Amino acid sequence: MSNPADRWAISIRGSTRPAYLALADAIAEDIQSGKLASHQRLPPLRDLARALDLNFTTVARGYAEAKQRGLVEAKAGRGTAVREDLPTPVHRPSAISHLDMTMNFPPEPQDRGLLQQVRDGFASLASQPDVYDFLRYQEFGGEFADREAGAAWLGAFLPGVTASRVLVCPGIQSAILGLFAALARPGDTIACEAVTYPGVKGIAAQLGLRLVGLPLDDDGLDPEAFAALCRADPPKALYCNPTLLNPTTATMSQSRREVVVEIARTYSVPIIEDDAYGALPTVRPNALAALAPELTFYIGGFAKILGAGLRIAYIATPNVRYTARISATMRTLMIMASPLSIRLATRFISDGTVQASTLAIREEAKFRQKIAAQVITRSTFVSKPEAFHLWLSVPPPWSRVEFANHLRANSVGVIVSDTFTVTGPPQSAVRVGLGGPNSREECRHMLEIIDDALEFLPAAVSAH
Repeated sequence: MSNPADRWAISIRGSTRPAYLALADAIAEDIQSGKLASHQRLPPLRDLARALDLNFTTVARGYAEAKQRGLVEAKAGRGTAVREDLPTPVHRPSAISHLDMTMNFPPEPQDRGLLQQVRDGFASLASQPDVYDFLRYQEFGGEFADREAGAAWLGAFLPGVTASRVLVCPGIQSAILGLFAALARPGDTIACEAVTYPGVKGIAAQLGLRLVGLPLDDDGLDPEAFAALCRADPPKALYCNPTLLNPTTATMSQSRREVVVEIARTYSVPIIEDDAYGALPTVRPNALAALAPELTFYIGGFAKILGAGLRIAYIATPNVRYTARISATMRTLMIMASPLSIRLATRFISDGTVQASTLAIREEAKFRQKIAAQVITRSTFVSKPEAFHLWLSVPPPWSRVEFANHLRANSVGVIVSDTFTVTGPPQSAVRVGLGGPNSREECRHMLEIIDDALEFLPAAVSAH
């Protein structure tokens, strides 16, 4: 039989292993026996699913298992094909690797020039005359040159910001922790969006703070709800993620920002502006900190535009007095950021690596959003072109938890809306991260698994 699907159907029926593993076994057997040659293309997923009388997800898992074993590779425009440099011997891992769409990683650029720039940055650290300088305690907030570099980078969003108002800290999560601890005490209230970054929920719980979620619409948080809260009992701070909100990707409009700032100013409520994604849009409204510099603690960092492992972020405070106060609090909580990471961040700012990486990630995010728009046809989602996540509606009769569990069973992870919800019933939605897949082809493959799952009823899926 020349048709591989016919051979594989017989192998799968005769196997006691799960169908997706049996399919990978059949591919391995054909390669070892010479029935499949190097570079030979495998049947398209949907065609093979019909031929084998299996659902799309099962076949996709089989191909992914074969890829994990090092048997096949997926390339743009070619589909899935037998690898040229097959490993010897062919091995059989017991389980497929997890395809992670849970963490909101930025897609990693593959530009050779940019990668060399990053390598050069790391290499420059080793050439420093006093390498032990990286191993000593330093004052919290960074040396003046590092704060000056941070101010130069933040200046694109906050014109006129100076090094005296900038603190270097170990990541945005640490910055939020330090600000919450400095501005509020156990039992105090902090306002935020009703659907928000889950790290904020964890920090508030650890510090014994009460989060009050404010309703959202397409323009951002509801200013009337914010004003009503302030009239009744002003919160100690307003935390918000106004640009490409995690998870919904909503961006607060310019007019809404101006109204929110005026309410905060009226009631003297400090604003904590988490602008983790703020550098990604090509066009964006003014930062809240630019509209109300006397009220706003602005946080920007590199986790979403360079890489989360660097763990460097910058806080721009309203004034020098606040700089000293926040520095003292954060020194108690975390001593300092790694001098090695600080120096590397300063190098990446000065040599243009941060700017080049931001551009590359922005363009890759746009491409993956186009893939999502092509592939996701059985439900709706909201996102923005420069975002690398999307907010996917889960249609009935699926529940969001059932849907996420089903995807997890098929080695694709997503995050349910409950994780992000502060106030009100959770939406029937999940956040899907597009940056986790290593390639565009893998991103498409994972989105196809998600879209295929939307086609089936929960009961029908559980019967397979």
